[in-house]
Amino acid sequence: MTAVLSNSTATDDRRRELVFRGDLFVYSASPAATELVRFARELVADAFGPRDPETAQHDMPVEDFARLLAELKPRFIHHPRCKELVPALIEERGCDPSLTYFDVPRLRTSTSDDYLVSGISYAFHPHRDCWYSAPFNQVNWWIPVFGVVAENVMAFHPRYFDAPVRNGSAAYDYGEWNRTSRRSAAEHVRSDTRVQPRPEEEIDLDPQIRVVPEPGGVLMFSGAHLHSTVPNTSGRTRFSIDFRTVHLGDVRERRGALNVDARCTGTTLRDFTRCAGLTPMPEELAAAYEAEAETRALAGVS
Repeated sequence: MTAVLSNSTATDDRRRELVFRGDLFVYSASPAATELVRFARELVADAFGPRDPETAQHDMPVEDFARLLAELKPRFIHHPRCKELVPALIEERGCDPSLTYFDVPRLRTSTSDDYLVSGISYAFHPHRDCWYSAPFNQVNWWIPVFGVVAENVMAFHPRYFDAPVRNGSAAYDYGEWNRTSRRSAAEHVRSDTRVQPRPEEEIDLDPQIRVVPEPGGVLMFSGAHLHSTVPNTSGRTRFSIDFRTVHLGDVRERRGALNVDARCTGTTLRDFTRCAGLTPMPEELAAAYEAEAETRALAGVS
């Protein structure tokens, strides 16, 4: 069973325990989250100028829209202000900043009616982040920038949380993805030829759960949850922010969601920075996770 907990008062330790079992947490907009959204809107407005960013897709050639996003998204990801706002939000939600690590926040878009669904605005098929070399103790944070509706959010497919899905993760290596595929996202406008893990069997999308937070509201879920981008039929481009966290104790003790079907290699752990002091993840932990993934892949087991 997957439960959706709204404005829970659970401690971070208890919350992570429940997230690793498949539960979802949603919180109302808070001061730090509201400021992060305000900053994202500022950058979006600068990029789109007089156009309404949620409807600009109806007036722009898709190639121009993709080029605009190719400049906007890295600007947000690497802006020094994000390194201040994201740790503040994480601490606001009750996480210990000395033990919690985060990766860079990404500005995502989901355009309506198949306008741009590849490359820089990729529409994700059903997947687990753990197929993409994410650790099983990863917690995902997702925040709408503007208002969203059920027709342009994401869907969770809870029947598969602890049930394996035949998938292509065995062909995915995070280090190779960084070397050859990540930087070419903006080049894929009409189609996306990059090799990404996807189901290799038919997925029953129902039952599904769609959570619709307010702008600045925070949705938290496990990187092991099977989820997908909802086909956007809202008529408006959805803008959202997401980032991930891991707790150092979980990383050291291998606490996390069960690996039911991931066989990828590499690890994303080197992408994580500690909230307090912005220090990197200890290299010995990243190296150990990388070695364990390689061992699993060679053994042909999840």
